Amino acid sequence: MSEQQPPNICQSIAQIRQKTHKSQCIARAFVQIKSLTCKQTRTGNPYWEAVLADGEGEFALPIWSDHPAFSLCEAWREGHFLEIHGTFKQHPQYGLTVSDWGQRDLSEAEIATFLQGPADVRERQKQDYHFIVNTLESIEDPRLKALGALFMVEFGARFSRTAAARAYHHARRGGLVEHIAQMMRSALSICEVYPSLHRDLLICGVLFHDAGKLWETCYGKNDFSIQYSQLGELLGHITIGVEVVNQLWQKLKTRPEWRGWQSIQPGSEDVRLHLLHLIASHHGTKEFGSPIEPKTPEAIALHHIDNIDAKLEMLKRVYQTAPVLAPEIFKRTPPFTTNLVRALSKMEDSQEAAPLEAERLQGNAEMESWEEFEEQGG
Repeated sequence: MSEQQPPNICQSIAQIRQKTHKSQCIARAFVQIKSLTCKQTRTGNPYWEAVLADGEGEFALPIWSDHPAFSLCEAWREGHFLEIHGTFKQHPQYGLTVSDWGQRDLSEAEIATFLQGPADVRERQKQDYHFIVNTLESIEDPRLKALGALFMVEFGARFSRTAAARAYHHARRGGLVEHIAQMMRSALSICEVYPSLHRDLLICGVLFHDAGKLWETCYGKNDFSIQYSQLGELLGHITIGVEVVNQLWQKLKTRPEWRGWQSIQPGSEDVRLHLLHLIASHHGTKEFGSPIEPKTPEAIALHHIDNIDAKLEMLKRVYQTAPVLAPEIFKRTPPFTTNLVRALSKMEDSQEAAPLEAERLQGNAEMESWEEFEEQGG
């Protein structure tokens, strides 16, 4: 064990990855054992490989036969909660690694807090969840408003622990809430620019486009592993999403107010079909999994809103984890097909005056040069 003491504050795997991008760091992290496998080295010596996970990432930890924790592995099981502390760094072949490490079991209170995620992520997702609820409340069409509210009542808890994907974008516990909230913000802004878009339909399409992922990329109630389900594997989230809307729609039909809604135009059946089209077409092309391509303004808008949010989220991950080829240039990382370049920094308010003055002086100098040019006959 290293004589240096780890910091008091635990960090997520994603935060540690970011810190080790350029150099090693001493850190501590709460983790859960996602898998534990007994293996052998090339010389036949036994060791354990533990895949450790939290709400934002995972990494593999080899536990060699001469490490004090080796004897504990027989008693450990998948789902076991630990604190790992040591010196973390990025290995060019194996990714995130830790040396001089130690561990301890987490208390019940620590586990309960850990499952809620890091404080900053927990607060962000809480705000995003409330934003989604408030945005759904702003829907004017009573059928779409009731549909969204019914979804949140029946599936809100499951929604709050679902990832937007297994990899690539928002691939973390609660990531789907962040993805939907950000897409709703974009949708609201786009509807201001293009008022002909059906605002209520587009908002509801954002909510339901990935609803099937609640059965495809949902984390367990008390762990950081995404549960596989036969439903998710056989149907996929687009088909499941269509089924979810249809089932909730049937429940709306049993309500007393349904009869009064039948006088609203456009008709309820048209509204349902247009919403289903948004779900079915949001991947954009059949090549990328949509059974049908976008055929309405709202479907086209939803597809691009979804794609923009996913791509920009993936860019953030590339900047944090991808190998650096040169200053500001990152090695190609799937699903991107080219090397990526760090975004241009925004000019800080405190730096605005000097560049503007320099630009003014340069303009004066250019004017003087032009006048001299004219005086000299061009």
